Amino acid sequence: MLAAMPDSVPSPLSAGGPALRDSGDACPGTLRLHRADDGALARVRVPGGVLSADRADALLTAAGRFGDGELHLTSRGNVQLRGLGAECGGGLAELLTAAGLLPSAAHERARNIVASPLAGLDGSPPVSGWLSELDGLVCGSAAAASLSGRFLFALDDGRGDVDALGADVTLVAAGDSCLLRIGASDEVFRVPGGEGPRAALLAAEAFLRAARDSGAWRVKDLPDDVRADLVRTVGAGAGPTVHRPRPRTATPPGPGAHASTNAISVDVPLGRLTPAQWRLLTETARRYGNELRLTPWRGIVVPGPFAHDEAVEALRALDAAGLITAPDSPWTGVGACIGLPGCAKSLSDVRAEAGAAVGPVGRLPVYWSGCERRCGHPHGEWIDVVATPDGHRISHVRGERRDPRTTVRNGDPARLAAAVAEARAL
Repeated sequence: MLAAMPDSVPSPLSAGGPALRDSGDACPGTLRLHRADDGALARVRVPGGVLSADRADALLTAAGRFGDGELHLTSRGNVQLRGLGAECGGGLAELLTAAGLLPSAAHERARNIVASPLAGLDGSPPVSGWLSELDGLVCGSAAAASLSGRFLFALDDGRGDVDALGADVTLVAAGDSCLLRIGASDEVFRVPGGEGPRAALLAAEAFLRAARDSGAWRVKDLPDDVRADLVRTVGAGAGPTVHRPRPRTATPPGPGAHASTNAISVDVPLGRLTPAQWRLLTETARRYGNELRLTPWRGIVVPGPFAHDEAVEALRALDAAGLITAPDSPWTGVGACIGLPGCAKSLSDVRAEAGAAVGPVGRLPVYWSGCERRCGHPHGEWIDVVATPDGHRISHVRGERRDPRTTVRNGDPARLAAAVAEARAL
């Protein structure tokens, strides 16, 4: 079993070693700010998306003191602060450290962990123990400090939601044991449940050794033969092999009440929260479970328990504040990058265009991108709308397959909205 795998040891890619790529990993964090057209940007890692009400308050304070006051959810359940002053880094780090949101300066960009948002709330197994242990192991590993800011761990309660996100290392609950997946491999390894977090860390450290020559940031970036060797190496020390294809499409928690009001959830239009909306969510959490769970689909779960009338009232207040509280909202499934004027690389104000095109709920989610980078795009099956110099290209994405559909020239917003609605209805 795991005893055959090497213990956690410093990697030659840790501090002082060679960079993973010649250009370096420019993924932003709280200590490495990103320069955008609307000011500096900080990305605060929130492992598992789990925030206490007090830590949520600290993020709101940071957004108001150093930035534009708003909080932006990412596709990994993290929080971005925008409009920051160029010299705010020291004060921001001090505030977040005091709140417990920055436990290790060396690992702050490596703490990328997503978790099933409803785990333990609707009869599924909790993953909170895995989460706290894995986060502690990552922060205690000298090697893990070299993980790219793009490297992702996923903790799935067995329903397949975050297993579908294509993480680099995934643990899936399976009774008293768990399944360890490396990248998108259909061959997973059965590990005793209590050893899962350590197995995940050792797999990440094995990736760093495998990536030494290729300079890969993620498992999918490895050459095919190196990736296959990595899976075999991890499997040799992990446990029995099980054939379990990775789910291709995730099913996020829908907005509304869940499992007899053990939780309520909302989606956030374009992932952008005003101070008033964030404060209302935090106050709701403080009255009940004292916790917010940010989802990888730019939503928020508020654990209860709630009495039925309490859930109805809470959802009514959150709806009045402009959040999505029911699946029939026209904003359901609509996402967009920051676009103009916040990003210099964007060719269009895609958020405004997405808002203008909002209509009946489509079968497929849609994501609007201001350029070919498609920052923050979803996974699985979705409609891809990309701004180009000539107009907007609309494609149907199915995993790794992208079917070109149509291009709508600039200057015809009505036709663009109709083309997007038609594509989403397929």
